[in-house]
Amino acid sequence: MCSENKIRKFFVDEIDITVMAGNGGDGCLSFRREKYVPRGGPDGGDGGNGGSIILQADDSLNSLHHLSGKDSFNAERGQCGMGKNRHGRNGEDKIIHVPPGTLVFDALHCTLLKDLAKPDRSICVAVGGQGGKGNARFKSPTNQAPREFEAGEPGQSRNLHLELKLIADVALVGMPNAGKSTLLSRVSSAKPRVASYPFTTLTPSLGVVEINGYRRYTMGDIPGLIKGAHNGKGLGFEFLRHIERARIILHLVDISSLSGDPVENYDIIRKELQNYSEELAAKPEIVVANKMDLVDDTSMLEQLGDKTGLEVIPISAVTGSGITELNDQVWKRLHET
Repeated sequence: MCSENKIRKFFVDEIDITVMAGNGGDGCLSFRREKYVPRGGPDGGDGGNGGSIILQADDSLNSLHHLSGKDSFNAERGQCGMGKNRHGRNGEDKIIHVPPGTLVFDALHCTLLKDLAKPDRSICVAVGGQGGKGNARFKSPTNQAPREFEAGEPGQSRNLHLELKLIADVALVGMPNAGKSTLLSRVSSAKPRVASYPFTTLTPSLGVVEINGYRRYTMGDIPGLIKGAHNGKGLGFEFLRHIERARIILHLVDISSLSGDPVENYDIIRKELQNYSEELAAKPEIVVANKMDLVDDTSMLEQLGDKTGLEVIPISAVTGSGITELNDQVWKRLHET
C-alpha cells in the first residue's frame, strides 16, 4: 500500500511556476549603401515584439502533472531589426495547456487572475516586450542621418500559482473501498483503477455518463475520505476542493459492513464535508447503498434511511443492479438544481 507521500507524487493539483515573456528585439542602426546612390539615408528596421505567455484550458488534460518538474516557462524573444528597413520577426507565443477548472493566481499578490473553467478559455499572463525602433524612424528634415535607435523592451515575468478544481455535475464521495471507482467504470467509459485496498484512486477521475433519451452528465470520482480529512489527514483536503464545483454530491456507502458500520461511515464523511465548508455540505445529496449483492438482510438499509432522512438508492456497482434507477434519480436532481 502506498504511503501518503508517495500518493501525493502521483497527483499534482496545485503547482507554482514562473513565466517569462520574450524580450523585444533591438532596433537596427543602419544606412543605405548602394552603388550609384550617393548619400544613402537611414534604413535600420524595427525589432520584433517578444512572445507572450498564454495559459489555455485543454479538455484532454485532467491533471497538472505534466507541469511538475519544470519551474519556468519562457516565450521566444523578438528578432532584432535589420538594414534595408527589414522588421525583425516577432517571437512566438508560449502556450501552456492546463486542464479545465484551473484557477490561475498571481503568487506575489495572492490574487485570482482567471478561472479557466471551460475548455479553450485562455488568459495572457505575461506580455512580450515591444520591439525597439530602428534609426529609420528617427529621420527628420533636421536630422537626415540619425544614429539613434531603441533597445527592445523586456518581457513581463510573473510567479503563478495554479490550482485545479475538477468540473463535474456529480461528485462521488465516500469512504475508501465504498466502490466509487467501480461505479464510475460501470456507468461511463472512464477506466479508474479498481482494487480491494484503501486509496486505490490516486487521482480524481472524470467520466461522461450517457443514459437513454440522449441525456448525459459528468461524474467525478474523488479519492476516498477518512476521518480528519478536512485537517489534511490521509489524502486530505487536497481532494475536497474538487467537490466544490459539483452540483450534486452522490454519497456512496458500503452497505455490506465489510468496511465498518455503514451509518457510522456516513456520519464520518458528512462531518468532514461540514468541517471543510458549510457551502459544500449544503449541496444536494443523493445517498446510495452499494454492494447490495453481498447482503441478504435489508435492516441496515432501513437504518441508513432513518439516519439520513433521505431515500436511499440500493445498487450493486459490480452486477449493475439499480444503476438505471440511480441514473434517473441523478438526472432528475440535476434539473432541479
